Amino acid sequence: MKKEQSKDLTRAEEQVMQILWQIGEGFVKEIIERIPEPKPAYNTISTIVRILENKGFVGHKSYGKSHQYFPLITKEEYTDRSLKTLVNGYFDNSYQNLVSFFTRGQDVSVKELEAMKQMIDDELAKKGGE
Repeated sequence: MKKEQSKDLTRAEEQVMQILWQIGEGFVKEIIERIPEPKPAYNTISTIVRILENKGFVGHKSYGKSHQYFPLITKEEYTDRSLKTLVNGYFDNSYQNLVSFFTRGQDVSVKELEAMKQMIDDELAKKGGE
């Protein structure tokens, strides 16, 4: 039975998830190897992975007393859910407000704005044909 995923991850939990999304599956030692210095203690990462498992983000395969962990949610699924939470919480549930924020107040280059406009034009063309 798949556990319901809690919405929010701490920074440390997200760091471990990023590593698991990169490597696909791994033991605690392999996760630690990919964390930049200063390396956390083995028990710290072991605890974080168990928390992620309790939250429904990570599963494991047992090999005796060792566990190999793997993501139960894709990076894309988590990104989508995180973006929806961001838009709802900070931009009045409006993607238009989000885009307005980035185009007005951020250091976005003309090249990036043109690329975004092209993506929007492409999506409009696809949706116009539906």
